[in-house]
Amino acid sequence: MSERTAATTDPDATEADDDSTETPTEVTTGSTSVVRALENAGVETAFGVQGGAIMPIYDALYHSDIRHVTMAHEQGAAHAADAYGVVRGDPGVCLATSGPGATNLVTGIADANMDSDAVLALTGQVPSDMVGSDAFQETDTTGVTAPITKHNYFASSPDTVGDTVGEAFALAAEGRPGPTLVDLPKDVSLNETDSEPGAAQPPETCRARTDPADSQVEAAARAIERAEKPLLLFGGGVVKADATEVARQFATEHRIPVVTTMPGIGAMPEDHELCLSWAGMHGTGYANMAITHTDCLIAVGTRFDDRLTGGIDTFAPEAEVVHIDIDPAEISKNVHADYPVVGDAGRAIERVDAELDEGPDAREWVEQCLTWKDEYPMDYAAPDNEPLKPQFVVEALDEATPDETIVTSGVGQHQMWAAQYWTFTEPRRWVSSHGLGTMGYGLPAAIGARVAADDDETVVCVDGDASFLMTIQELSVAVRENLDITVAILNNEYIGMVRQWQDAFFEGRRMAAGYEWCPQFDKLAEAFGARGWTVDSYEEVPDAIEEALAYDGPSVIDFHVDPAENVYPMVSSGGANGKFALSEDQL
Repeated sequence: MSERTAATTDPDATEADDDSTETPTEVTTGSTSVVRALENAGVETAFGVQGGAIMPIYDALYHSDIRHVTMAHEQGAAHAADAYGVVRGDPGVCLATSGPGATNLVTGIADANMDSDAVLALTGQVPSDMVGSDAFQETDTTGVTAPITKHNYFASSPDTVGDTVGEAFALAAEGRPGPTLVDLPKDVSLNETDSEPGAAQPPETCRARTDPADSQVEAAARAIERAEKPLLLFGGGVVKADATEVARQFATEHRIPVVTTMPGIGAMPEDHELCLSWAGMHGTGYANMAITHTDCLIAVGTRFDDRLTGGIDTFAPEAEVVHIDIDPAEISKNVHADYPVVGDAGRAIERVDAELDEGPDAREWVEQCLTWKDEYPMDYAAPDNEPLKPQFVVEALDEATPDETIVTSGVGQHQMWAAQYWTFTEPRRWVSSHGLGTMGYGLPAAIGARVAADDDETVVCVDGDASFLMTIQELSVAVRENLDITVAILNNEYIGMVRQWQDAFFEGRRMAAGYEWCPQFDKLAEAFGARGWTVDSYEEVPDAIEEALAYDGPSVIDFHVDPAENVYPMVSSGGANGKFALSEDQL
């Protein structure tokens, strides 16, 4: 996708743009070597927050063509870089200074790690001879982030720092994607060097196996041929491997129904007859029924997390499991794989397809899945005498926007409603926090997605009142950069999912779940320099959406929705997917 060039009111950024050239950065110091490595890797945008220890890197960026978006908080920088990478398919880059700057990145790095999103984080560090002395703004950044990165590096020399940064960038995207980090002591950044970094390359010891073993392919093919009730499960790995086309072709050629995980949303068009949407705790009833009754589950690019599986003993209990994944560590980690296939998702599907003598005859099974669609439709009641339903808002937004709209979200009830009631037909259109479940992800993610997207693409953030408040400061960035995003807040004055669980499992004791003191988000948006609307009724919904989408800049619609509305279907934690509840009394 092409880079979006947004206007900015930052005079320093304007001056830097005026001085920029198309020639690569000249390497004279460690910091210029870092920037040259980013340029060599094709980096076009970075997100970050300035500070003392990272200042030499920013000084080197001053004359670079790399666009820098200054975020309001380092967590926002990590989330923006994460979402940028999700939309673009290349690693996002974020920067922060030492100490609190680096530790403020931790939530965003952990989020990227859980969702296998490629991110490169660059952090400043105190000078090498002061490391370990408890110097001002010193933190053991590599120690703190070791458990939540694919790998991290402590730069030791200006002569090698550029190659280290290039390696970290390439490693973030190699095999199973994930975040990497390079910690940059200030003396390494400032000291002189004329050693130019080469092309970004992952270490030889970390090259992923892309082509699966013949024996694995053959065994998987035979299992699929035997199946009477085959089911494809597309996870986020299908999207990350850019394997959606080959995956869709396999499903349609062999007439095999498809369910997805939440990160896999968009891998199969949700308006396709064979698509049963996403499965798991709040997945569709028909997706969960299909998983419960399949006799051959063909899972591609998923780690079988607990939100998908519920109780492991009751997950796909009748199925032989074919598990395709590029990361061998995921095979049989949570769900036993009867037929493991280790390799790139697209290549593995092609190999299995070529090995099939004939596909399974699943006509009766497809009809059964379609029957479940009729039996357990995704619908909701919207009586005129009750407050505005959040599901209605999501459907109205979906109807008013183009098919390929990019949707980001925070975490909570609003996230589930967005995933349930928006019809996604393409990959890399759904951008959310899945594994870590990070409230506050939605707004900075919308900024990163907007910068990554083409000019003519629409970006909508479906957020909750509690999530929005966690990173609301990033609205100032959207205004400063004149980013055309629409934020739709499903405001129920609660941490909604917490309230739902308290009502269901804690006898209605709503401790610390209410947000009755929420500000007027429309007025707050105006104070930031954005446009704002408040919507209280069904009649107001269409006009507010139309006006917000038409506004060329950041807009915020505060939808006051029914505070008593719950997310269903719901599988209780650790429960059986096939025993999903459609109301609280069924839990």
